[in-house]
Amino acid sequence: MKNDFCMPEGIEKCVSPSLLVDAEVVTGNIQQMLSTVRGDASRLRPHVKTHKMADVIRMQVASGIKKFKAATLNEAKMIAQNGGEDVLLAYQPIGPNISLLAELIQNHPNIKFAAIVDHEDVANQLASSMQNAKLNLHVRIDVDCGMHRTGIPFGKSLNALRALIDQKDGLEYEGLHIYDGHLHQPDTDTRRGETEGIISQVVTYDKDYTAGAVVGGGSPTFQFWAANTSWECSPGTTLFWDMGYSTAFPEMPYKIAAALLTRVISKPGKDMFCVDCGYKAIASEMPLESRLTILGLDDVKIISHSEEHMVLASPKANNLRLGQPLLTLPRHICPTIALHENAAIIRNGKVGSERWSVTARNRIGI
Repeated sequence: MKNDFCMPEGIEKCVSPSLLVDAEVVTGNIQQMLSTVRGDASRLRPHVKTHKMADVIRMQVASGIKKFKAATLNEAKMIAQNGGEDVLLAYQPIGPNISLLAELIQNHPNIKFAAIVDHEDVANQLASSMQNAKLNLHVRIDVDCGMHRTGIPFGKSLNALRALIDQKDGLEYEGLHIYDGHLHQPDTDTRRGETEGIISQVVTYDKDYTAGAVVGGGSPTFQFWAANTSWECSPGTTLFWDMGYSTAFPEMPYKIAAALLTRVISKPGKDMFCVDCGYKAIASEMPLESRLTILGLDDVKIISHSEEHMVLASPKANNLRLGQPLLTLPRHICPTIALHENAAIIRNGKVGSERWSVTARNRIGI
């Protein structure tokens, strides 16, 4: 497990709880992503759902990355407004989002947009909306490769969906979207083998039907898709990394770039202390005992977690003073980011007045 994050200078001026991001570490992680695809930026289609920040998009664009993946229309808009040239909405549009997608495309005529689909009903609705708007939308079929969350497995149903897309005015089949988010095996060889099994299915489909453009993998399998294919890769968490991935995949060469500043606000009992990072400041979807790590307090135990408070126990609690700043590393950084309006930026070990907005934390605003 790699963790080089440390308390920056100037922290006394930061309110808590607040998000901190080390700009130099983000730069290093971007370069490592490029290194993984041997410098070929055209193979990268990083997911922006981890950071949701226009400043990070601009950093990636400056590094030569022009293609991105988004989960929301507001993320897609952020990409279009900050130098991205090719946007894949990796979330099947339904309901009012179909007409909003058409509006987004009309507002950004110089940007290439695509969306994923896994059902004929959505393909029909998308086609009708695009025809009415006199637009042509690139679509990729969302393939269920084992996660069983969204998508459609290879077989007759997928072939029927592709045939429908091919005959619909307003839609243009572009390729496949393959997300293997169920592959989190800590053993590298096991994870590699499972990934290569999915890749072989895509290769077989490509021989039989010509797959077109393919985007595959998540952060834990990024290196295997990069090494074993010539397709696009779509890591997301690699931008900021986090304690969950750092602990599970210590062989992956990324560094934690984001932390949460909290302060001691009470000492309710022996060996106990309370901090101001409730679940409105840090994601609470993980089991209570593993939601965060507090730097310098390896023996800490989380007792309870509520909206604005977290109570912890540690033999070192008596050494903590009220108002003392502490750095915490969330186990899962992605949903934590969306809880904050902005992040205080660290440069050269110091935090100053620079802030990066979490631009696309809201879902509306097309």
